[in-house]
Amino acid sequence: MTRTNYTLVTEFILLGLTDSLELQILLFLLFSIIYTFTVLGNVGMILLIWADSQLHTPMYFFLANLSFVDICYSSTTTPKMLVDLLSEKKTISFAGCFLQLYFYIAMATTECILFGLMAYDRYVAICNPLLYSLVMSRTVCLKMAAGAFMAGLLNSMVNTSYVSSLPFCRSNVIHHFFCDSPPLFKLSCSDTHLNETIFSTFAGVNMVGAMLVILISYSYILFSIFRLHSGEGRRKALSTCASHLTAIILFYSTTTYTYLRPSSSYSLSQDKVASVFYTAVIPMLNPLVYSLRNKDVKSALWNVITRKRICSFL
Repeated sequence: MTRTNYTLVTEFILLGLTDSLELQILLFLLFSIIYTFTVLGNVGMILLIWADSQLHTPMYFFLANLSFVDICYSSTTTPKMLVDLLSEKKTISFAGCFLQLYFYIAMATTECILFGLMAYDRYVAICNPLLYSLVMSRTVCLKMAAGAFMAGLLNSMVNTSYVSSLPFCRSNVIHHFFCDSPPLFKLSCSDTHLNETIFSTFAGVNMVGAMLVILISYSYILFSIFRLHSGEGRRKALSTCASHLTAIILFYSTTTYTYLRPSSSYSLSQDKVASVFYTAVIPMLNPLVYSLRNKDVKSALWNVITRKRICSFL
């Protein structure tokens, strides 16, 4: 087969989550609700942090960035999935597929790095409180956040470029609800072993690197917490870290399962379920986790509600 035959694919067909019409309608309703709560919850978190001066700290600065990433992350895949659930023709153009892949990888990478930065922030706050304002100054936080986004965009550029350069001549049917690298590798008519190795290496460096920062930071944090003589201080420190650890466990348990296991154990149905969690469900849960388990956020929300009541009364 000649090289020119490799470029015939102009669009892909996304098989989605199910072939059942009844299930598609139910899933459309379910994910419409999830996506609505995702956008409203994360936009609400950003506005709350912006409106309350008590939340103008490095911790909540990174949380606002995380909320922004979650909105972009979910919006990369969920709207297209919702359209496909009500469509007979579930197609996506070649350019549209790799544009979706680009932003998906970029946001996923940025989220990984942000979790690491948030862990480092908690480490400095608890283990070196006297140096906190100096180490985590506004300028440093802005540079850290900018670096996270730049790393995400550059990592995605490298990964997307070599996946899009693969020859696709076997089929144009993607056994997934969005364009992701593993199912795209299955469609290529060339040997993708090297490409899969490079992809896994990039994913491993990003995820394992961020996890090492998280593990080291929290090892020092736990050691410092257990050295505290005050029971109240210990509870406050643990409460501050609990929401962050919950979000980390939710995100890393599903992404690690999908991207850091051998390609020989790749399962289409299981990966679809895992993908639903980290692309749709987890972005919705993050603002709930950080608000329900965080006294500062609940206090700020109450202050905003109280101010609105006073203003409306006056």
